[in-house]
Amino acid sequence: MNVMEKLTANLPGIERIERGDVVSVVRLHGVISSTPSPLSRGVINLNAADSAIKKAFEHDRLKAVALAINSPGGMPTQSALVAERIRGLADEKNIPVLAFCEDLTASGGYWIACAADEIYAHRTSMVGSIGVVSAGFGVRALAEKIGVERRVHTAGASKHRLDPFDEEKPEDLEWLRGIQSALHEQFADWVRERRGERLSTDRDLFDGDVWDGKRAAELGITDGVGSLREVIERRYPDAKLVVAEPRKPLLARLGVGGPAASVLQAAEHRLAWTRFGL
Repeated sequence: MNVMEKLTANLPGIERIERGDVVSVVRLHGVISSTPSPLSRGVINLNAADSAIKKAFEHDRLKAVALAINSPGGMPTQSALVAERIRGLADEKNIPVLAFCEDLTASGGYWIACAADEIYAHRTSMVGSIGVVSAGFGVRALAEKIGVERRVHTAGASKHRLDPFDEEKPEDLEWLRGIQSALHEQFADWVRERRGERLSTDRDLFDGDVWDGKRAAELGITDGVGSLREVIERRYPDAKLVVAEPRKPLLARLGVGGPAASVLQAAEHRLAWTRFGL
């Protein structure tokens, strides 16, 4: 009972209106990146999602929080920060969290999904990609062809690595593989912690592969096949679905960042989706 209900509970002639149960929905759609992009399909990071996540857990008669996730992944730190924020509020308020994979819940998107107590996917969804990838371009030959000379000056032997204008060095690749292996192990540990004995032992689930919704359920990557609406209506038939909308920063609404930078970032985000054929 809120303050107004308490004040009016015993007043004659005033009928108290009972509010129904609520399941909050948080939409997490887009590439996981610390930088907003007005031209891309959306960006997920803690700064952008925090207001919606917090709002989702604030309802008085909250039965559960549903995460609607559609993401090809992105930055591991932002993935972990969003997942930890969700998990922290769920534990604090003792509210169950259910994640729903839409077109794609891969890599960092699946990292976030594992913050939920249960994960569901549509039979046509693509789920998984538990791995780490780094990509770039080598433009040394092009620079030589057009007569561009690269000049870099550093203090510190390890300050400058993986220059696209230079040949790849074995020591740089060894360093990169070490970073990737460490992040990969953290990702795998998080999945094991959250999924536990539900994970299949029939094959390696941490090789970066992606599965359709049906196969993901068979492997224990998810808990079943189903859409957000059908699962929530079955589990909480009397609850109302309420979408928790994020508060958009002023600069993001204005699209500040420069046209050239926005176009390049949008192209990079587009490539993240096309890796999965989307």
